[in-house]
Amino acid sequence: MSEHVIIGREGPVMTIRMNRPDKKNALTRAMYAAMAAALTESDDDPDIRCRVILGVPGAFTSGNDLADFLAISMGGEGGMEVYDFLMALATARKPVVSAADGIAVGIGTTIHFHCDLTFATPRTVFHTPFVSLGLVPEAGSSLLGPEIMGRQRAFAMLGMSRGFTAQEAKDAGMIWAVVGEDELETRAMEAAADIAAKPPEALGIARDLMLGDRTALVERIREEGKLFRARLKSDEAKAAFMAFMNRKKG
Repeated sequence: MSEHVIIGREGPVMTIRMNRPDKKNALTRAMYAAMAAALTESDDDPDIRCRVILGVPGAFTSGNDLADFLAISMGGEGGMEVYDFLMALATARKPVVSAADGIAVGIGTTIHFHCDLTFATPRTVFHTPFVSLGLVPEAGSSLLGPEIMGRQRAFAMLGMSRGFTAQEAKDAGMIWAVVGEDELETRAMEAAADIAAKPPEALGIARDLMLGDRTALVERIREEGKLFRARLKSDEAKAAFMAFMNRKKG
């Protein structure tokens, strides 16, 4: 498990909080593993009926820790923790609610494509700079993005790396509601409690009907993952990472 992921419980609702504020919640392999385990274990726990994924004030997550990307781009191994988390999220048998405030980069955006309800504050910006970094979309977003938002909005977000405000994301059908910073977590937890109070079998059937067969989604995540790993070792990605790191040093 990871010290940077806090697992909590409020009755039938599990909370999964990314808590690495000094790094704007950049996700490490250990954090992915902890979140994957929480989702998998709660799917098998009959007393848990809903999960809420949270960040910290001002940062849902800035995405994958670039140190991991750089290590793989230079020939290192790893990355199964990310895959395990994405699969746990994509195949989750119970509802998942998310609450985003501020920075929501990369997986910090695509995670919400898998959530049943997402709340975000007005200062939240959803940004997927994959192509700008020489990479490709992940988390099944190349499939879910066009389905949820339409192809042109998805292209603007995933192909052109355009950031979406919370209101733009709501208008695109990507999130459920835009709420104030002081009420974000309260609203998310109220929704989760409402979900948890529903007859679980009926809700599960209804959710499965809405989600449909997830075979294509699982296969797309696998395909994206293979391409993503290959792109991490590409000259384009290496150049983009080095340019980014040099900007940070400057």
